[in-house]
Amino acid sequence: MDKRYNDLNSYLKNIFGCRVQKITVDAGLTCPNRDGKISHDGCIYCNSKGSGTGAYSKGLSVKDQILMGRSALSKRYKAKKFIVYFQSFSNTYAPLDKLVSIYEEALAINDVVGISIGTRPDCINEDILSVLESYTKKHLIWIEYGLQSAYDDTLKFINRGHDFSCFENAVRITKNRGIKICVHLILGLPHETKEQMIDTAKIIGKIGINGIKLHLLYVIKGTKMEDLLLEGKYRCLNQEEYVDIVCDFLQYIPYDIVVQRLTGDPHKDELTEPLWSLNKAETLTLIKDRLEQRNIWQGKLFSY
Repeated sequence: MDKRYNDLNSYLKNIFGCRVQKITVDAGLTCPNRDGKISHDGCIYCNSKGSGTGAYSKGLSVKDQILMGRSALSKRYKAKKFIVYFQSFSNTYAPLDKLVSIYEEALAINDVVGISIGTRPDCINEDILSVLESYTKKHLIWIEYGLQSAYDDTLKFINRGHDFSCFENAVRITKNRGIKICVHLILGLPHETKEQMIDTAKIIGKIGINGIKLHLLYVIKGTKMEDLLLEGKYRCLNQEEYVDIVCDFLQYIPYDIVVQRLTGDPHKDELTEPLWSLNKAETLTLIKDRLEQRNIWQGKLFSY
């Protein structure tokens, strides 16, 4: 078997016939788990930039960030087309007219063929989805829902501020609009066993999504996760454990789901542990080799 999982680059090339790269953008939005609507604390692993770049606070508009990204990625990867990825915080959490303004600012730029919107399942509604649906006639539109786990006890412990049924509802009202749905999941969350992580795979595999992003739980300085680590109340997964869990996880995800990410990208200056997470290329190679060694692939154990 040549391809053991359905990777994003191949998926995009099949659609557009050329190299397509994501441009990460910070739109200057916030999150109900940060602004006090739900909490001021955020998720226990999240940094102050909401896993983004902080570019907006430095005075860079959405358009500025896209133009800079387009130039850099064209040179580095010879990319011809681009997807604008609204990453920082919750990018459906603002008045509708503001959201329309930033989405259309991105879609108006040459060679931008779509947008991908990172958000929370409790920050979506019919009005926003109707706007996004209107863009699908000419553009590729992804919405990326942060879930992290299918276990409500875990979601409560990490201070997500929503439960699994909230995610199920978000998927339900997003379906059948031409909008692609991606879910973010974290492996190695506190108190979760490997069996629970694989159970999340089994549940997600059957819910009717289009893409997944898998993240390693790495510990960022200044977070509550760092406190747990330093107090001896949490242990990070080692590289071998993570690689094996990812390989087992993929077996329960149907092959038509696009695997957009298999591990994260911690910033070196922010990272406490595990240091092996800085070597993303090595981890991806180990996953690829392990899939081949075990003769397994995405969807091997999936059944409806």
